[in-house]
Amino acid sequence: MIAAVMLLLVVSAVTFAIFFLVPRLGGQTIDQLAVQYVGKDANPDSIAAVKANLGLDQPLYTQYFDFIKGIFVGAEYNFGPDPSMCNAPCFGYSFKTHVEVWPELMDRVPITFSLAIGAAVIWLLSGVAIGVLSALKRGSIFDRFAMTLALAGVSLPIFFTGMLGLALFTVQWPLWSDGVNYVPFADNPADWAWNLIIPWCSLAFLYSALYARLTRAGMLEVMGEDYIRTARAKGLRESTVVAKHGLRSALTPIVTIFGMDFGLLLGGAVITEQVFSLQGMGSYAIQSVKDADLPIVMGVTLFAAFFIVFCNLLVDLVYAAIDPRVRYS
Repeated sequence: MIAAVMLLLVVSAVTFAIFFLVPRLGGQTIDQLAVQYVGKDANPDSIAAVKANLGLDQPLYTQYFDFIKGIFVGAEYNFGPDPSMCNAPCFGYSFKTHVEVWPELMDRVPITFSLAIGAAVIWLLSGVAIGVLSALKRGSIFDRFAMTLALAGVSLPIFFTGMLGLALFTVQWPLWSDGVNYVPFADNPADWAWNLIIPWCSLAFLYSALYARLTRAGMLEVMGEDYIRTARAKGLRESTVVAKHGLRSALTPIVTIFGMDFGLLLGGAVITEQVFSLQGMGSYAIQSVKDADLPIVMGVTLFAAFFIVFCNLLVDLVYAAIDPRVRYS
């Protein structure tokens, strides 16, 4: 847990350096950075005021300290005659809209969370189940068909399967004639799930294929271990041997990669959101990059880094619950 906190500090420092130190090393002046805050009507007086109010003329370590301080206690900005308070967690104001970054992030988080959680449940259950059955029926028709389908899932990009799903189910068979429209879960849970089925399945097809292959390989290795033969020799039912002794040990690499994949998706499923026109974190990041909106890019980067670190921390804690060998060691 201490390492997770230190890692987040390192990520924040590196992110800050990329956006504030590297441009200076590349020749960008403080005035050019201040112009992005001022906008089109920049003049020497407004540029000087922005530099003073935002502390851009201060040493970088002072700016970084103020940036971290703003995340925890908030910050005061003065873009005009009246100062404005950016409440914690404060990631600054957008260059383009002059709106706080954090509320904008929070407006898009439910969309990304809905997409990631639904797809994760589908790919985890289907991928692990298919992988276990393929390992138990090694060499059978089911095994060959499942692994061929998994190879196709790994090979086909999400923008292809997503567009194919839209073409089939909104045009050919118009079950979703109005397309994919996000409905908040609190408004109507049934419509929330119905409108996200195509994105969920498109995203889950890619990941479940990978998880099926990993589960199959893990189960084939584990089922040949001595303790599996011992469990069978003791007269345990085959279902108990597979589920309690085999699958739990084979799940360790699955949990590892699931933590990374899920954390990345919580930071924004960029391609999926673009294909289905979902206004989540991913599309927000893409638009901010196009607009060169530095505060938003930094906010999304740190937000995504937090979830990746947090999910990997949970993975470390879950290891002991699923694999007895971790507890005994």
